[in-house]
Amino acid sequence: MIDDVLGPSLDVLFCGINPGLVSEATGHHFARPGNRFWPALHLSGFTPRRLAPAEQHLLPSYGLGITNIVPRASAKASELTRQELAEGAAALTTKVAAAGPAVLAVLGISAYRTAFGRPRSRIGAQAETVGGARVWVLPNPSGLNAHWTLAAIADELRRLRASLS
Repeated sequence: MIDDVLGPSLDVLFCGINPGLVSEATGHHFARPGNRFWPALHLSGFTPRRLAPAEQHLLPSYGLGITNIVPRASAKASELTRQELAEGAAALTTKVAAAGPAVLAVLGISAYRTAFGRPRSRIGAQAETVGGARVWVLPNPSGLNAHWTLAAIADELRRLRASLS
């Protein structure tokens, strides 16, 4: 398991699907070299420079945090069961209520749809809240998600950032 990155007064709590094997080995979120989370976070303006996964502890100073829907590591998110995702969503709701971020940003539309029972959800702002936080669904930044380029992921993060103002 990888520790959550939390802090007081978070603007955005980013939520991955589950840790990958490299993340599990290093103890850092989005640690696989091909993952586009850290570059997209910087390109969108959330951070003043590109942070390395080992610098995840700096995120709360920018009003940001990271968690996962499911704590179990796997090579691919497709290895998770529907039950694991649903149980993870219930636990995440409790965690969000306790942490109190303004926005829960879920990185992965398919996982969000399954975990929260929202089959028609689209990328972007959602009508519902989770644990009292507004919900924004973003593309999965994994290198395995070839449908989304780094620039397109950064654009979606930029849209989220603009909505905070």
